[in-house]
Amino acid sequence: MSEINIDAISSRMPLLPLRGLTIFPNMLLNFDVGREKSIKALEWAMHENQLIFLVAQKDIKTDSPQREDLCKTGTISRVRQLLRLPGDSIRVLVEGIERAHIESIEQEEPFYLVDAVMDPEPKVKISSTKKEALIRHTQKLFEEYAGYAPKMTDDTLLQVASADNIAFLADYIAQNIAIRHADKQAVLDELNPVGRINLIMNLLGRETGILKVESNIQNKVTVQIDKNQKDYYLREQMKVIQEELGDHDDVGAEVEEYLARIEALHLPEEMSKKLENEAYRLSRLQYTSPESGIIRTYLDICLDLPWNKETKERTDLKEAARILDRDHYGLTKVKERILEFLAVKKLTNGMTGQILCLVGPPGIGKTSIAKSIAQAMGRKYARLSLGGVRDEADIRGHRKTYIGAMPGRIITAVSQAGSRNCLIVLDEIDKLGNDFRGDPSSALLEVLDTEQNNAFRDHFVELPFDLSSVLFLTTANTTETISRPLLDRMEVIELSGYIDEEKLQIAKRHLIPKQFKKHGLNKTQIKIDDEAVRRIISEYTREAGVRKLENEIARICRKVAKLLASGEIKKSRITASDLDSYLGIPKYKPNKLIELNEVGVINGLAWTSTGGELLEVEANVLEGTGRLELTGNLGDVMKESGKAALSYIRSRAKALGIDHEFYKSRDIHIHFPEGAIPKDGPSAGIATASAMISALTGVPTNKSVAMTGEITLRGRVLPIGGLREKTMAAFRAGIKTVIIPEENLPDLDEIDPTVRAALRFVPVSHMDQVLPEILVGSPQLQAGQKEEEAKNQNAGQVIPVSKEHIQPDIKSIRQ
Repeated sequence: MSEINIDAISSRMPLLPLRGLTIFPNMLLNFDVGREKSIKALEWAMHENQLIFLVAQKDIKTDSPQREDLCKTGTISRVRQLLRLPGDSIRVLVEGIERAHIESIEQEEPFYLVDAVMDPEPKVKISSTKKEALIRHTQKLFEEYAGYAPKMTDDTLLQVASADNIAFLADYIAQNIAIRHADKQAVLDELNPVGRINLIMNLLGRETGILKVESNIQNKVTVQIDKNQKDYYLREQMKVIQEELGDHDDVGAEVEEYLARIEALHLPEEMSKKLENEAYRLSRLQYTSPESGIIRTYLDICLDLPWNKETKERTDLKEAARILDRDHYGLTKVKERILEFLAVKKLTNGMTGQILCLVGPPGIGKTSIAKSIAQAMGRKYARLSLGGVRDEADIRGHRKTYIGAMPGRIITAVSQAGSRNCLIVLDEIDKLGNDFRGDPSSALLEVLDTEQNNAFRDHFVELPFDLSSVLFLTTANTTETISRPLLDRMEVIELSGYIDEEKLQIAKRHLIPKQFKKHGLNKTQIKIDDEAVRRIISEYTREAGVRKLENEIARICRKVAKLLASGEIKKSRITASDLDSYLGIPKYKPNKLIELNEVGVINGLAWTSTGGELLEVEANVLEGTGRLELTGNLGDVMKESGKAALSYIRSRAKALGIDHEFYKSRDIHIHFPEGAIPKDGPSAGIATASAMISALTGVPTNKSVAMTGEITLRGRVLPIGGLREKTMAAFRAGIKTVIIPEENLPDLDEIDPTVRAALRFVPVSHMDQVLPEILVGSPQLQAGQKEEEAKNQNAGQVIPVSKEHIQPDIKSIRQ
């Protein structure tokens, strides 16, 4: 480099802003210039004295920088060479002379002309020993840096090794190492040579550490690339061999795709290795081989499973409650349980999946609420029906060695949901079957056990899949047909049928709008009165749920849609009196109580899969030989209850005022109407006994009393099930008093408040306590009737009966 007289340099010179570059004194730098202002500044400099002030921009994106956009310190430089390039750009070579700063800007157009004041280095007193130590340490750091830095020239290494000036050494290293522009500018701003060399040492130490990490990463990548290259080479060889053998050309690409998908799943090593082995087996098979099809199916199914995919669950309890209330009316227990689950999940952030079993009659919304639960929780939804499933392989899958083998329904449902924390509905779990192929209920034991299902192995997949995050929701009409071990793994939530008022609200809020939308109707075209809905409920449907109610509403909508489409009407209002023309004659007559108190007729209560029913029991005494006849399509348990009641009556004949030898000369016929419907169960025991006693004594029974309870040979009254459904049937029929087993008193808390408030409950523990309530003429019954007439004070109360056996005065009753 030629020597320049610094004192002779004029402070007035053009300015050229640099983008992402910094030039240091006594250094050479070449760069391309494309901005018009910068080109004119270079041309002016070449015309004058070849001097130009180079200063870096703070933001390289700025096209027309102002003074505040420029860095504090720049470099006065001399233009050494210009080379014009195609496209109106210039390549320039410059030599740095001295640090300087802008004192003032004299002009901005057509280029920047500034007054640049040089910044001389301050004279710093430093011992030769310290100076030598700084130089050596810097050289050592640079040597270590150069060992990792790419493309470091020998000339650069020589210049650093031969340097004896700390100011030059700092500037030279800063100019020739790859560091951030801001760091280079910081070195240029530092005028003190000692401070500058210390800054360079810190930068070298930091950059060396970064390069070491990059080198380690690069080495690992190189090893992986070498392995991939080796695999690629072998696969290419395999392709050539397969082409020579006439095999399909796409097998290699297909295997590569499988391997890439396996790697992307990040599965445990054991599982990845098994899937990779299957992929390699595929590469060695002919395309037309039957086994290749099995392996493709296996890999596709395994790779489509959501091994690591989860959806973000909703933790807003208010929003979840709003969604549940929006989609379903009632079902309070289910909603509360789901909100409890979400609350615990929110607090613990680690609660495993739960298994809930919704038990109730058909049509009450067990399956449909599952979709709302999934939406409220923010989970994916999948459903599988277990009704009629008899093969264990339906649950666990078939082993893939069989032709046409497929995974079980559980894995299939998870795959369809696309999330490992989905909600799966196991519908109709009470209708599982079994045969020689296995017991599917036993296979479900592992699926529905939260302690075991974190490593569920499907026979087809053969890899452990974690089901612990899945929320299983099962539905059933009854728990009687569910195996005990399976039932033990589930949290049972029993759902009772809807009362008429609840059905009305469900119809108004959900069923009617749904059917209007389905049939293309709107509220201005059709309106269904509340009284019409009530009549549909009572006379056209008889169910615990609302499925048939929805069907009847759909029938009305279809007929109205036909009238509207044909132009016969413009709008329609459906009243209770219009139903005959739309739905025909009523299918059911409302349950009416017996008009008179009759002898030998009792109101019993029965539980059915559709809810509760009022069941009349009729008894008649005939001349004969002591034969007991039970009719009405009865099961064995019900027939045995009749025999037990007869034995009780014979043992108490004298106390009841009945001829103790009546069983020799009298035939007793007990009949349960609606003989086409099968009936069974022990809960009609006290009703059967009461009907026989009334028939044998000739004392009429109270028409407004219904009863349920099992009877023993000694007259004890045992507890029964289905009390909620039975009391609901009594409420619908207009019964005023219900006799229940004393041990069923805790079950009254589960009864709907509306039903409980309307009925008078009499708990009994012995048959002798039943007779005063049911036989008309009993002093105790007469007092109860007077009290009931006095503003119905006992409605919704439990009337205690003395624990002592109360013997009615049958003779006085007869008189």
